[in-house]
Amino acid sequence: MLNYIWSFMIIFAVLFSGFKGGMATITTSALSGAEEAVTLCIKMCGVVSMWMGIMRIAEKAKLIDLLTLKMTPILNFLFPSVPHNHPARKYIATNLIANFLGLGWAATPPGLKAMIELQKLNEHKERATHAMCMFLIINISSVQLIPINTISYRIIYNSSNPTEIILPSIIATIMSTLIPVIFARLMYRKGEK
Repeated sequence: MLNYIWSFMIIFAVLFSGFKGGMATITTSALSGAEEAVTLCIKMCGVVSMWMGIMRIAEKAKLIDLLTLKMTPILNFLFPSVPHNHPARKYIATNLIANFLGLGWAATPPGLKAMIELQKLNEHKERATHAMCMFLIINISSVQLIPINTISYRIIYNSSNPTEIILPSIIATIMSTLIPVIFARLMYRKGEK
């Protein structure tokens, strides 16, 4: 559905611009936007590589296992149906840690592995479980202590104070996580009855 919406908006914008005589502007904007996207990707490769490496070192040093153990009360509250020694817990913890540090790129691989493991626990394969829904909610909203992604973008685009967004980001992500988690827990309890 979203593909249709985006396609409609793009086609409408191009047709409208064509009738108004702005096709040269659209062509120039599309080409410069594509060039800027490639340049940004190349610049972000270093940041992504560094943090993916740090997460890999933390995993090899068993730091992720230790943090997973420390996160047991949180994981028990959020994912009561996931067994304590199940591999999904480690992947969920890794994903939460990466998101907490604002490393959306580093959070994606363990997030996908967590969903694969959660699907193995799913008795009704065509329907998402409460644990899968809760994980998706937390992964989408993700409380961020340090939004490294955004700070990196602000540095690349020469912001005068790239770290000024830390406090607003913490407040916004706490609220965007807390409200859906409360809602999901209420739905979980309702589902149990």
